[in-house]
Amino acid sequence: MSKRLAILLLAVLPVAAVAAPESYTLDPYHTFPNFTVDHLGLSTVHGRFEKTTGKVTLDRAAKTGSLDIAIPTATVSTGDGDKGSRPRSRDDHLRTADFFNVAEFPQITYKATKINFSGDNPSSIDGDLTLLGVTKPLPLTIVRFKCNPASGNNKEKCGGDATGKFKRSDFGMKTGIPSVGDEITLLIDFEGFKD
Repeated sequence: MSKRLAILLLAVLPVAAVAAPESYTLDPYHTFPNFTVDHLGLSTVHGRFEKTTGKVTLDRAAKTGSLDIAIPTATVSTGDGDKGSRPRSRDDHLRTADFFNVAEFPQITYKATKINFSGDNPSSIDGDLTLLGVTKPLPLTIVRFKCNPASGNNKEKCGGDATGKFKRSDFGMKTGIPSVGDEITLLIDFEGFKD
């Protein structure tokens, strides 16, 4: 009887090892939350945050996962950091209480409540965005996801793009509406190394 149990355990152990959740640490050099907003109905302003930290866990067998991202608000950049003869640059203005209020709210966070799969790969994320101290649901669609296997001294790396839309006024950011649009399109380019 004990021999049969031992054989059964040996048969199950490799499957359990394969089905274990895999954890990835986001690569800060290749993970950037980008955003776009309408300006005066004339053009689209593009911006991004220069630093991001986070962790992703995927369990492909169970079709579940987790995601936690932290974004320092002071790293916001729209390509307008030089004030020239103006009182302040656009990026300086975005850091004030009119917009991201970096002094009081130094961080934006996104936490997944559920990661949805299509086959073996994540396809969308249900999660909560916290901006200016307000937390609201923000679903993200994963428009691309791919992993490169480990090679040489390099660990396995996965990456892709996730996108979603929200109204900044829902978080209390109302300055400039409607001249500066209320709807924000968010695109997060991400890469992570397997831990």
